[in-house]
Amino acid sequence: MKNLLEVEDLQTSFSSLSKKIIAVRGVSFQLKAGETLGIVGESGCGKSVMARSLTKLLPSNSASIDTGSIIYRGEDLLLKSERELRKIRGKEIGMIFQDPMTSLNPTMRIGDQIIEGYALHHPRATKEEMEGHALDLLKQVGLSEAAQRLKQYPHELSGGMRQRVMIAIAMISSPNILIADEPTTALDVTIQAQILGLLREIKEKEGMSIILITHDFSIVSGFCDRVIVMYAGEIVESAPVDKLFKSPKHPYTRRLLNSIPRLDLSSKQKLYSIHGSPPDLSRKIKGCAFAARCPHAMHICHNGKPQSHSVSEGHNVSCSLFDPRVKRQEEKKCQYP
Repeated sequence: MKNLLEVEDLQTSFSSLSKKIIAVRGVSFQLKAGETLGIVGESGCGKSVMARSLTKLLPSNSASIDTGSIIYRGEDLLLKSERELRKIRGKEIGMIFQDPMTSLNPTMRIGDQIIEGYALHHPRATKEEMEGHALDLLKQVGLSEAAQRLKQYPHELSGGMRQRVMIAIAMISSPNILIADEPTTALDVTIQAQILGLLREIKEKEGMSIILITHDFSIVSGFCDRVIVMYAGEIVESAPVDKLFKSPKHPYTRRLLNSIPRLDLSSKQKLYSIHGSPPDLSRKIKGCAFAARCPHAMHICHNGKPQSHSVSEGHNVSCSLFDPRVKRQEEKKCQYP
């Protein structure tokens, strides 16, 4: 399967008067045509910043992409001008922004917000054509009384309705890649299932690729083909979904999975938590970013940046425990909880 998107050594930073925070540090990955890629990690690990970097949707006064390349259909998006990127945003690469409760413009009617992006990429379309397309799209995303919804404002809709509107806005020009940033945040379990089912239907119908950003492993397990685990702005593990859940390798990935509440455990048993705090990204990290929180950290972990190692086909992990040059006293060294 051919790669639709190739990201190589991407680094994104934010600058203030006193310091520079490197939020994304050397991220590299590929997205295949028709694939659903999940990106997981703790809050603040750089998932959303990385996603916004793909189309340079970052505040120009404080953010900058320092290094790397983002190859989409053979062209580097980082080399394109703002005018050229406007032709790609929405039309080629759509995005569902985080939190439907605040992402919509409260001063604009729903119909106008949907049509706005379509009008930019289809300037010759008449108002009747655009309204008709918006109406069809709202019906497609399962919004009841679609004609009435076009005339309403965001505050008149529930959270689930707003999320469906966000999907309609992202899908208005039938993009090849859809970036869904926490599309189920603040929604109850029933609405979450409906939204994910809707995204799956749209993907199969349109044949598009999806990048799903979330912190919920249960969503990833049932929706994604492949998953990337991020920590402190870096990718620490990537694998097909079944391999990651069956045999996670990185200490951070294992601890994230162990943090998920389980119904088969005793009610008296305490929930597992990852001790410590993520590193300060405004300071240079000499070794592994997770070393200070990892009970299996070795001397090399604190002094050398771990390389990415292939542990099986399509399964890569950035951890010195899997470096063949590192001598381990016993195999149990890697059998951590």
